[in-house]
Parts: sequence; structure tokens; C-alpha cells
Amino acid sequence: MIGIGLLGAGTVGGTLVRRLVDDRSAIATKTGLDLRITKIGVRSLDKARPFEIGEGVLTDDLNAVVDHPDVHLVVELMGGLEPAGDLVLRAIEAGKPVITANKELIAIRGPELIAAASSRGVPLLFEAAVGGGIPIIRPLSETLAGEKITSVLGIVNGTTNYILTQMAEHGTSYGDALAAAQELGYAEPDPTADVTGADAAAKASILASLAFGTWVGRDQVHHEGIDNLSAEDITAAQRLGYTVKLLAIADQTDAGVCARVYPAMLPNDHPLAAIRGATNAVYVAGPAIDQLLFAGPGAGGDPTATAVLGDVIDAAREILAGAQAALRIQFSPGEIVDFGEIVTQWYIRLEVADQPGVLAQIAGAFGDAQVSIESMSQEGRGDAARLIIITHQAKERQQRAAVAALEGLDIVRDVGAIIRVEGPTS
Repeated sequence: MIGIGLLGAGTVGGTLVRRLVDDRSAIATKTGLDLRITKIGVRSLDKARPFEIGEGVLTDDLNAVVDHPDVHLVVELMGGLEPAGDLVLRAIEAGKPVITANKELIAIRGPELIAAASSRGVPLLFEAAVGGGIPIIRPLSETLAGEKITSVLGIVNGTTNYILTQMAEHGTSYGDALAAAQELGYAEPDPTADVTGADAAAKASILASLAFGTWVGRDQVHHEGIDNLSAEDITAAQRLGYTVKLLAIADQTDAGVCARVYPAMLPNDHPLAAIRGATNAVYVAGPAIDQLLFAGPGAGGDPTATAVLGDVIDAAREILAGAQAALRIQFSPGEIVDFGEIVTQWYIRLEVADQPGVLAQIAGAFGDAQVSIESMSQEGRGDAARLIIITHQAKERQQRAAVAALEGLDIVRDVGAIIRVEGPTS
């Protein structure tokens, strides 16, 4: 019998409890494992739970879960940095495998926790930390360990993908699409982490680190969100043959690794352009594999609990094998490229005065920053005009310098949305 200690019993934790209880016989038949919940640590014993569990299993003493002699592995589903981080480290130091879905914790304290797990010879597994039910951590760290991956692009936040889908397919405003996402349970009451790109940035940190073997910290991932986008921008992108997605992007360049998150216009024939609703997907490219696409439900209790349960079964098998866990993940020193030095292409929406000489001044601002314009379209609006500009590729810092110069021009009334333009897959 393998005793499981669970920290947190919210949406994912509650679903995992039901799976372990209701499917216990089926799991035993398929795996030969007898998995039992020994202790569940929660912040409040008074809260109603969507599951039934034996008397004395629930406790608000979180340390007691980790320290219990009949807890052989620990599952952390509390979220946040603390007390989750110290509890995970405590379990590892006690020689107990840990499974977590906590992307923030792994993105920020990953090197420390992975090193501790390696030192103690116990598994630290986090398949559910990035794509929910999508298997991506194990493929990157094991299956593709011998591949020289060149790039990873991911739609790794179901909330923002749902919002952008509603805006693209129904012309829904950002605010109305967000409200619908909240009503359906895709978005939290406070959606800040999702819509600003912070959630996706933590996942980008993990993906980049595993793909390239150089640790990319959460604070080294530039991120922007979708909260400044309008339905007009989505429509303009469609007219140009693009679909707008919030992307987590990681590249291995000659200068080093760069990871970032921002809204991007993808060509309609890109594999990620067809990912709709709350679905997540991760696209991986390399010289031997060419292109791989991992896609599926990326959020919610059932998909995430499925990934967690897979890690539980993996860790339980290693416990029964009685051998020290092999070090699956190693990192070597490497350069992290400054975001300003990467090459990007921009879509820019400007509101300008409709008067002679405007286009010359705008062209001059771009020229001074050494950014050339690929295309420009104009729509009259009385005494004002709207310009849609697509630049040629240039360094990010040059694009930013051009926009800063535009903002200083009297004839520019507003610099609206800025969306980067990503190229085709080949």
C-alpha cells in the first residue's frame, strides 16, 4: 500500500480525491498499485468538500501531512509560493517523492527544489504545471531529451484563449468575453494573472528550461497580456490573414535562450491558429522531429487531476522498486538573451490627425529608429485618421524606439494596440 498525503483540496485536489477513491480498483487492476489517501491538509476544516473521506483524514496541520509516517508521497495542490514551497522542500528532505501542479513554485524555486530532489534521490514531478491534461513535461525532459529543440510555442492559458476566440468568432468585446469566461468558470474572479500574461510566463519559464537545458527564471521571461486588445484589432488581423493568440515563446538562438509571452498574430495556416476556446496546445520544433503539436484540455479539475494522477502512479512505482530516482532533469549554464535584442515584427494601430505631412513624420520616426515599414493602411475619421502599420523585422529595442518617437509627435493622438507578428512554421 502506498499512502498519499495531499496538500490542498480545491478544484483539482477534490477531483483527485474522487479519482483515487472511486477508481481505486481500476487503478489497481491496470497498475498493480494500492493507492490510498492517508492525510489531506486544508486551510479550513469547516469548508464544504465535494467528496467523502474517512474520519480523521482531513487536517489543518499541513506539517502533519508531510511528517505522517504512513504518507509515502506528497501531492501539493495548494498553489502559491508559501507555505507550499517550504512544505515541498520538507517532504523532499524527508525522502518522500513530491508531485505538484504549481507552475509558480516551479518557475521561481525550480532549481532549488530539483537539486534537493536529486540530492535525496526522490522524484519531483510536475506534469500538470504547464498544460493541465496535456503531456508535455515528460516529452520535453525525457522523450525529446536527445533532440536539439530550436523553438517552443504554446497556448498555455485557457482563459485568454477562450476570450480571444470569442472576440474573433463573435466580435465580442474584451470585457464581455472576460465576463463570459468568468461565468463559465474559465476565469477566476480576479483574472489578473491570466489576462496580463503572468500565468503564461511562469509556464514559459518551465518550458524553456526543459527544452534547452538552461534554467530560465520567471523574472527572465518578458510578458504582456491581452487586456489592451480590442475586437477591432482582432478583425484587422483577420483581414490580413492572421489569428491573434496569447503565445508563450521560447527560442534557442546563437546568442542564447530567450523566453517571452505576448499577444501575437499567427498566419491562419499555423497549427496553433486553429486552437479554439479553452484548449491549450504546445508546438515544438527541431531538426529531427520537424514539428510536433501537443493539444488538449489545459485547465479544469478533470484534465489536471489526470496529469497529477499519472505522476502519482509513476512515483509510486519508483517507491516499490526501492531504487533511488534517476535524475531526469539537468541544467547547464547558458546565456539568456535580453528581450530587447530579439528580432520581432510589429502590428501597430495609430490614431492620428488627418492633415498634410502626417505620413512623412511617421515614416521619419520609423526611419530614425532603423525600422522599415512593410505596409500601411489608412481609414479616415473626420478630422482624424486611423493607421494600421506592419513593420519589417527589426530588433525589439528598435521597434520600441520607433513607437516612443511616435508618442512624442503632436500629430499622433493615440498609439493603440501593438501586436507582434509571428511567421510561418517553415
